[in-house]
Amino acid sequence: MAVDLLLCVATKREGTLLHTRLAGRAGVRILRTGVGAVNAAHAVTLCLAVERPGSIIVCGVGGAYPGSGLTIGDVVCAEREVYGDLGAMSPDGFLDMRALDLPVVESPSTLYNELPMQIFPASRRVTFVTVNTCTGTDDIAHALEARTGGAVENMEGAAVAHVAHLHGVPVGEIRGISNIVANRDKSAWRLPEAADAAQEALLGWIAQR
Repeated sequence: MAVDLLLCVATKREGTLLHTRLAGRAGVRILRTGVGAVNAAHAVTLCLAVERPGSIIVCGVGGAYPGSGLTIGDVVCAEREVYGDLGAMSPDGFLDMRALDLPVVESPSTLYNELPMQIFPASRRVTFVTVNTCTGTDDIAHALEARTGGAVENMEGAAVAHVAHLHGVPVGEIRGISNIVANRDKSAWRLPEAADAAQEALLGWIAQR
């Protein structure tokens, strides 16, 4: 069966409603990638080797940086994805891939840490930041926010966008805000609610296509 829309979720919980409501829908495939950039890139690459989806959308939860203006329960999509920690440290601070003159994508466009998105399944668009280590302190949250201009932190989006750009497939990303990125406090997180909110918004967008 041809796949028109590939929906990527990192965990089972982030795809529960999608599986329930889209079961048997022609042209839609839901892919659980696993957590982190390597798992996400690997899963999407394997899928692209067998199928050629018309578009890819990442759906999940994310943390909002303190200056973003976002609150827990909000749903936003990515205007662009940024690799937040891909680069090098120096005595003068962090050097991103542009500063190192090492593009991550060279054709058809030259891209460094910032990866533009083409699909926008929510009305509010912000910059997403992908990291390998989830931020758990106020100081690092403020530093990443200032350096990247990002609003939402996650662990997979840039990797999926990276693979999509390499293969020329349009990509988008939608996330529900589960927490404010600050000193780590799991008691304040609302993961199930954020996962459901993102999926409901994505399902509404799909229904209107």
